[in-house]
Amino acid sequence: MPPPEMDVGEAKELICDMCRNFYTQGWCSGSGGGISIKVGANKIVMAPSGVQKERMLPSDMYVLDGAGEVLEEPTARPPPYKPPKLSECAPLFMSAYEMRDAGAVLHSHSPAALMATILDPTATEFRITQVEMIKGIEDTGFYDECVVPIIENTARECELTDRLQAAIRAYPKANAVLVRRHGVYVWGKTWMQAKTQAECYDYLFDIAARMKAAGIDYTTGPCRPSAAEANGDHSSSKKRKLEGTAAPLAPSFVVLDIEGTTSPMTYVADVLFPYAKKALRSHLEATWTTTETQDDVSALRALAASEGGTGIPESGSPADLVEATFAYVTALMAADKKVGPLKQLQGHIWRGGFESGELAGDFYPDVAPALASLASAGVKTYIYSSGSREAQRMVFGNSKFGDLRKHLSGFFDTTSGPKVEARSYKEIQSSLGADSPASILFATDMYAEAKAAREAGWQAVLVIRPGNQPLPPEAAGIRTIHSLAELL
Repeated sequence: MPPPEMDVGEAKELICDMCRNFYTQGWCSGSGGGISIKVGANKIVMAPSGVQKERMLPSDMYVLDGAGEVLEEPTARPPPYKPPKLSECAPLFMSAYEMRDAGAVLHSHSPAALMATILDPTATEFRITQVEMIKGIEDTGFYDECVVPIIENTARECELTDRLQAAIRAYPKANAVLVRRHGVYVWGKTWMQAKTQAECYDYLFDIAARMKAAGIDYTTGPCRPSAAEANGDHSSSKKRKLEGTAAPLAPSFVVLDIEGTTSPMTYVADVLFPYAKKALRSHLEATWTTTETQDDVSALRALAASEGGTGIPESGSPADLVEATFAYVTALMAADKKVGPLKQLQGHIWRGGFESGELAGDFYPDVAPALASLASAGVKTYIYSSGSREAQRMVFGNSKFGDLRKHLSGFFDTTSGPKVEARSYKEIQSSLGADSPASILFATDMYAEAKAAREAGWQAVLVIRPGNQPLPPEAAGIRTIHSLAELL
């Protein structure tokens, strides 16, 4: 909130001063950019659109209420000045006021901000660390990682609103959003904090471009900080709040999905599932009297009963029971049910295929080297998949690249909970013994899973692989990678 003594008139004067200052820095030339300041609890003073920012007067300002409705319009100036027009930034400014309780919101067309969005034309976020001015960003210390989401531009500024709001939701600790080939929106609790952060962000954007031109990686520092330093306990770093903070530089734990992340989507759909379907009847007939298969059938029978169906009878001839089990399991597979009893039976069928050499785990070429590198770096890597833990062990233990289990610390399946619910990731955190959820990074191809992990406080990245489903627009705020090597 602005200082209590500030009134609307003072806010108008202040915006004029700030616009002139920003103009000299090249941030709002050609009538671009904008500034708004909140006054009290229910008024917002906002610079107009299409006005030469260095020549603005207090009388040019709009005054809005807390809901964004115009309370006061500026008086039109005589020609050659154009009639006053509310800034197209207004709905974007209001997003920061409503979603972040901002006290001021600024929009800059800074060349450095634009360059930051094209240093990597495919990046969905800007990252930098171990640069002094990073400490000017709220709750960010020298050894922390400053992360700013990047959204794609649109023909008209007001059309950016949904994308900006999605980025704000996805990055709860960021105080800025970059717009590709356009500029940046920055906010703060007060106009002083917003101005300070805008200047610090601009410095970081500019220095990143210079570092890249000099062949220096601005996304990593000269050394990897300890876990304590990454969490903000370094003597020159501000105290980090463990809940909801920016992700640490080096996660202590990495958790990987399988399908679409470590392995092609086609491996499960075109290899494992068809094999289980083909071998189902012969597996049931050959193992029907074993304790393992009877346990599988009991679990399937209980599942059918919970769904209100007849499923598998309690008694009957072995041939009839095999037939009933075969029919029920075939229906589950046809419906693509991801339920524990089915996954357990499929795992047992696949085990026979791996033992006979009919099956082998298929992984992207970058997976085996990345797992080895993570292990060498002291990062513990785990798997979390809808497939049973036994099936996971078989896939990684019998791969085309050899036994990859030596690089892994453990496996999790849906017995830890659904992959789209935050509580599942909290349960896994407890199993890992991780003090901070931010020390865990989850890699998946599914937005709903990444969202759930982030809600639990984890870091998350979305993996883009050939054949994966396109990511939804709301995933724009989550970092994407194309290789597990990018986790290092």
